[in-house]
Amino acid sequence: MGKDPAVHTKTGATEAPRYLKLSGLEPLVVTPESNFVNVGERTNVAGSRKFLRLIKEDRFEEALEIAREQVEGGAQIIDINMDDGLIDGKEAMVRFLNLVVAEPDIARVPIMIDSSKWEIIEAGLQVVQGKCVVNSISLKEGEEEFLRQAKLIRRYGAAVIVMAFDEVGQADNYERRIEIAKRSYELLTEKANFPPEDIIFDLNVFPVATGMEEHKRNALDFIEATAWVRQNLPYCSVSGGVSNVSFSFRGNNPVREAMHSVFLYHAIQAGMNIGIVNPTMLEVYDDIPPELLEKVEDVILNRRDDATERLLEFAETVVGKARENKTDLSWREEPLQSRITRALVKGIDQYIEEDVEEARQNAKRPIEVIEGQLMTGMNVVGDLFGSGKMFLPQVVKSARVMKKAVAYLLPYIEEEKKSLPLAEQGNGNNGKILMATVKGDVHDIGKNIVSVVLACNNYEIVDLGVMVPPEKIIQKAKEEQVDVIGLSGLITPSLDEMVFLAKEMERQGFTVPLLIGGATTSKAHTAVKIDPQYSSAVVHVNDASRAVTVVGDLLQKEHSARYKSELKLDYESFREKFLKRGKQKEYLDIRDARENKFRIDWEKDSLVAPEQPGIHVLENQALEPLLEFIDWTPFFRSWDLHGKYPQILDDEVVGAQARELFEDAQLILKRILQEKLLKAKAVWGIFPANTVADDDIKVVVPEELRKETGSDTLTFHTLRQQLKKRAGVPNFALADFIVPESSGLRDHIGCFCVTTGFGTQELASKFEEELDDYNSIMVKALADRLAEAFAEYLHREVRKKYWGYSAAESLDNNALIAEEYCGIRPAPGYPACPDHLEKKTIWKLLQVEERIGVTLTESLAMWPAASVSGYYFAHPESRYFGVGKITEQQLADYANRKGIALEEARKWLAPNLAEETDQK
Repeated sequence: MGKDPAVHTKTGATEAPRYLKLSGLEPLVVTPESNFVNVGERTNVAGSRKFLRLIKEDRFEEALEIAREQVEGGAQIIDINMDDGLIDGKEAMVRFLNLVVAEPDIARVPIMIDSSKWEIIEAGLQVVQGKCVVNSISLKEGEEEFLRQAKLIRRYGAAVIVMAFDEVGQADNYERRIEIAKRSYELLTEKANFPPEDIIFDLNVFPVATGMEEHKRNALDFIEATAWVRQNLPYCSVSGGVSNVSFSFRGNNPVREAMHSVFLYHAIQAGMNIGIVNPTMLEVYDDIPPELLEKVEDVILNRRDDATERLLEFAETVVGKARENKTDLSWREEPLQSRITRALVKGIDQYIEEDVEEARQNAKRPIEVIEGQLMTGMNVVGDLFGSGKMFLPQVVKSARVMKKAVAYLLPYIEEEKKSLPLAEQGNGNNGKILMATVKGDVHDIGKNIVSVVLACNNYEIVDLGVMVPPEKIIQKAKEEQVDVIGLSGLITPSLDEMVFLAKEMERQGFTVPLLIGGATTSKAHTAVKIDPQYSSAVVHVNDASRAVTVVGDLLQKEHSARYKSELKLDYESFREKFLKRGKQKEYLDIRDARENKFRIDWEKDSLVAPEQPGIHVLENQALEPLLEFIDWTPFFRSWDLHGKYPQILDDEVVGAQARELFEDAQLILKRILQEKLLKAKAVWGIFPANTVADDDIKVVVPEELRKETGSDTLTFHTLRQQLKKRAGVPNFALADFIVPESSGLRDHIGCFCVTTGFGTQELASKFEEELDDYNSIMVKALADRLAEAFAEYLHREVRKKYWGYSAAESLDNNALIAEEYCGIRPAPGYPACPDHLEKKTIWKLLQVEERIGVTLTESLAMWPAASVSGYYFAHPESRYFGVGKITEQQLADYANRKGIALEEARKWLAPNLAEETDQK
């Protein structure tokens, strides 16, 4: 495996053995006789959805329990990572490590400080006790930075993981692995005086059996490089993430488990002694069926040219067996409560009516079945969801089973009620919650998910749907005597609706708590704008999993008053800090901002005239061509499963659920395509245009439309960044990407609207009538993804064909998602053009409603909801940006240019207005 740690020197003397020695409160000495050292990574925000949620929600004490479970489960080192865009990683790392220090049963094992940011690593090194491991450093940024970090790590007394990564990139073959390892080892031992026993190499585990010739040796190269490192670089260790090797077989757990075991068996034989392994995804090597073992070893060790094909063929038979196992009905022999609980937890509705009828026969009253067996099962669902062992899609499936069960019992309950005194009828729920998407807004996926999750926890839901005016919300809240009101919104104007409703509830003396949620909402907006308007509790709920806890805390009599008081104090403190934070910003006078505009060296040959100018309409776009353009990552996010596609399908925490959700989506998608259940339409156009008066874009209206528009030109009004930038950085406006009229040159601009929403509401409603919230939500989520895919597809068609400025473009979907194409398609209401009012000009120019039937609500949301609209800019230097905050000065100027009242402009741009103190 490696050199004997006791070696002879040139003089013949024997050195003392040199082992990797780590410690928490207890030592961990890694010797040749040691078993494989397993690293627990559930305290990694990238490796545990639950841990991430707890850290985001400031529930560090609960997060600490995950660390305790890791240690109790046998982890010999715990990996702690706080790298997430919405977390102050440095503060979180220090705080969590300080809590760990105070828990002897956790602190007894060594810590692995894991971050891609040096400042977080160093902050952790300054507070951790014992001897820890840093994960990781590499030669990616050159020798100087590599040595600087290594010397500091040595000074702090830690060991280090070194990635096989240099200035050229990741090591992806045997030669590159040993080249980088050798160079790193020599630099560390000779220039940084780093103890070689404190060096751990991560030699990059990559997938095998991908079908690509260059990947055939991925596993074998790692194994052979491991052996080389252990033979030639004395005293060091080798680590790796085992699950990567089987990525190409995601979804087939029997094969993956066998691949992990075979890879680990041979890698340990070669000298790998540390790593992250999920025990639930590991088969015992000796228990692997001989035929599967042979084919897996052929792949891992690259023993045959056709190894991949043979394993793929054999894997099909393994999948078949796995599917057969899923239909195992032995649970039907279990006691009644076990059957009902299993049906709810697993989302199996085939037998629920049969089981509920058996329960009803044994109960005195039908309501007892709901309050008894069904709620016992749903409590298990709630506990599993709360502990991170079930995920949102599974809970929605559980709700489908629960609804079917309740629907079966309802006629019996209603019949019995007729014979009972009114006082005895009751409702038996935990509370009544009104849910509504506010006036002008049509988006309800998030609201519906929260409603389902709350209903699963025995709350009665009064769902008013979308575009609900405030007077209806207030009237219904009084009629139903609800305990909580939940408001949802996705577009910017929804924020004002929520503020107005809070004021009106205060005026009418409401005291029920107010929940705020939706894509545009935030704790900052809730604390600064809504909370001051309402003296009772207001709380921002950022995901469905948190809703149950929040509502429970608000309604539990024992401590609800204290919880509400703490909420008010928390939001007041947050508000004060937030308002102070903006005081350091400096804004330019709008004239100075324009002087600092982004300047393009306009040349006639940089302006491409469109191949097919004017307006184009697609009445019935086939959905099949859109499939390859779908970005699936936001789909999973809408179900509260966080991770990038396709990697999320392989995630050790949510991977199994992500795969199941994805399979269900494919089934619905297949039905949508085969039965043509959704209709896709589009209208787009490319028009002559020039920038005028710095920030406006004048568009020439086609002659045939001038009667409808009442003008031969229309104007798109853009906003300019006003925040003072460092020297040489411009203040952008979208108008900067169109040639000025004063140049004498003619440019063009495009605009579009696409929809895949026709038929969505009807299909979703049909599922709702069948008590199938899961598929109702699924349809809306898929329609949204198809609309975004349609926008991506159409933009490509415009670039290559209709405008033709990128006729030779050849980009795959990943490149499209990464926006590697030439030109941009910003949308009104989004960061580069935050004013939703600009949609009206697009609708007027393209005659959107008349041509394809997509309408705008009074808050300028698009209906159907699965619709996308925006502009096309073609210049190679056009780019996405955020306008950010603007001053009253630009607001007044903008209102004047648009010919609208100042207060009307303020209504739409309020979120973009800088604080008064910043504008002075």
